[in-house]
Parts: sequence; structure tokens; C-alpha cells
Amino acid sequence: MPGEVFGFLGPNGAGKTTAMRMLVGLLRITRGSAPVLGTDVASAPASLRQRIGYLPGALALYGNLTGAEYLRFLARMRGRALSQRINELSERLNLDLTRHIHDLSKGNQQKLGVVQAFMHSPEILILDEPTAGLDPIVQREFEALIDEAQRQGSAILLSSHVLSEVDHLAGRVAIVDKGHLLVVEDISTLKRRALRTIDLDFTQPVDTASFARIDGVTDVRSRGSQVTCTLTGEETGLLRHAVDLGVLSVRTHEPSLDQIFFSLVQGGDHRADRPADEVVA
Repeated sequence: MPGEVFGFLGPNGAGKTTAMRMLVGLLRITRGSAPVLGTDVASAPASLRQRIGYLPGALALYGNLTGAEYLRFLARMRGRALSQRINELSERLNLDLTRHIHDLSKGNQQKLGVVQAFMHSPEILILDEPTAGLDPIVQREFEALIDEAQRQGSAILLSSHVLSEVDHLAGRVAIVDKGHLLVVEDISTLKRRALRTIDLDFTQPVDTASFARIDGVTDVRSRGSQVTCTLTGEETGLLRHAVDLGVLSVRTHEPSLDQIFFSLVQGGDHRADRPADEVVA
């Protein structure tokens, strides 16, 4: 969707990079389809790729060129005059474009990859581990670039093993494992449905057995006038019962995206459990 940051998660070997390479036409699709901007990439013209910004997980750069030469070369390939935008981005990322690429550190080569992905203000950004090797200051600037691209209407597909980064930037997420799509959902909805801990404070001790009969409630325990339980699903039934007992306060400890990811992948919860035959961007 335009203006959306969409997280794309999975363990190593799940198929994330393969799917991304298919979306930009670098790998042939052998089954299913991959429509991008309304066009199947299998038969897409070269002009479609000019509307996409792609940052691969494994950068392959021309080491004998300077950063400036490399970016000018890409700008010509895209048929655009981008000198001003290139200079702006390199300054923001503190990137020296006068040095040869083979002399740049991994972090500075990654900055170069970020610049080439963003410099033509693409309609779609496909970013595979975009902050790998970037220091915290540059990571913050990268997040600002994501925010700007989102406000300008770009759709952003973001794959990262830094799940806190995806949690912070993305609204929705797809989780894949072994080539199968486990779930596609709003992150907020995933957190609401996931197992979480609830603390309830009362004026005096209450009967904990009554809580165990509520749908989704497990592991009920008490300490004095406080009841703690775990909950899967909606809170409505639990809160209604707590109010009837005169609850003073309620604290919900939501799981992180990391915890949800590990629960789905390691717990074998293949909720969607279907091959990712169709990938839509």
C-alpha cells in the first residue's frame, strides 16, 4: 500500500531474500506471480525497475569507482539528473563520495547502498537488512529517510533481523518460514492476540478459581490482593469479571515483536500455513 512500511520477517533460509529478488526481477519466478505496481515482474519492462529502490542484503559494488562515480552511473541508468539529491543524502549520512568504493568500510559501503536506493524517490522501496553495519547515529538518520519516504507516499518493504527496528517502523508484518507464509497482520493486532501477562490489583484477596474459567485465561496466581494471569485473545471477559470484583488497577504486559516471532516460528504455529505462491507489492 502507498505510504506503508511493511515488515518482512523470517529465520535464515526462510525465503525472504529470494522473494525480494523476484520482486525486482533478479530471479525468475517458477510458480505463482509477483505483481508490482500492477505489473507482473516476469514480463515487466525495464521502466518498472526505475520506479523501485532496491537495497540488497549482499551489496555488489564496483570497487574501482568512487562513490560519486558509482551514483552518477546509476542516475544515468535511471535517466535522471540526481546530483542535488545525491549530495543531500550523502551529507545526511556523512558519506565521503570522493573515495574509491574498495577503500570504504562496510558501514560506508552500506551508506552508499542506502543512497542509491533512495536517491530517485522511488514509488516502492525494497530493503533487505538496510541498517547492517550502520552506527546508531546513521541508523537514526535512516529512520528519518523512511519516515520521509512514507509521508511522500512510497510503499516500503523492510526485511531485518533487528526485530525492534521493524516493530518501530512497520505497521504490518508478514512472517515466513521454509517458504511458507505463517501470518500477515497488523503488528498491533498480533500483540493483542498474543499471549500476554495481566496484573490486577484489588482492595483485598479474591477467589482466583473464578478467573481460570474465563476464556483465554491461564496460569492464574495471586499474591495478597494482586492477581496475575496470562491471557490469549481479547481482554473483554477478563476485565468485566475484574470490574465485578472491584478491581483498582490493571497492567497489561504486551509481548514484543521478538517474542511473537519466536512463538510463531519455534512454536510451530503455522497459522496461514500456505506456500507464498503470490507476492504482492
